[in-house]
Amino acid sequence: MLIKYATSEDAAIINEIMQVAFSEYKNPPSSALKETTAEVKNALERGEHSLIGFDQDIPVAMVRFKLTNKELYFYRLSVLPTYQRKGLAKQLLKELESYARNHGVTQLVCKVRMTASKNILLYQSIGYEMFEKVTVGKANGVEISVVHMKKQIQLGKVRGIYI
Repeated sequence: MLIKYATSEDAAIINEIMQVAFSEYKNPPSSALKETTAEVKNALERGEHSLIGFDQDIPVAMVRFKLTNKELYFYRLSVLPTYQRKGLAKQLLKELESYARNHGVTQLVCKVRMTASKNILLYQSIGYEMFEKVTVGKANGVEISVVHMKKQIQLGKVRGIYI
């Protein structure tokens, strides 16, 4: 898989992958399903980042993220259903770790629905730990249990200098 750093011009691709991948979260519906291409483009123009994974020339996976001086928070990790369980999500996550290291950040953080056990297991399989469970209230009155997960990473060391 080729991974590309997205720009606001990629908002339609990002939104399309997200919509298809998140369609399994209909009960209760994910807020991702309500996002529009214009909202994604606006977020990217305001400093949000995204990666897109390609199989040949076909966009098949993406992740959105924000960087602070303390952590890289990622969300909406999406892989098209026909490409799931092939290691693409792990490849995106490895690229996020590299991005974080290059920016001096040692912690990656995400939130996962408690009912999305396959996602929790994916993150745990590559070193993420649960650190907080919360209940999130949605606009329609439905409550969703969510777990916060994090992974600590080491900064690289080259010739005695941490990078």
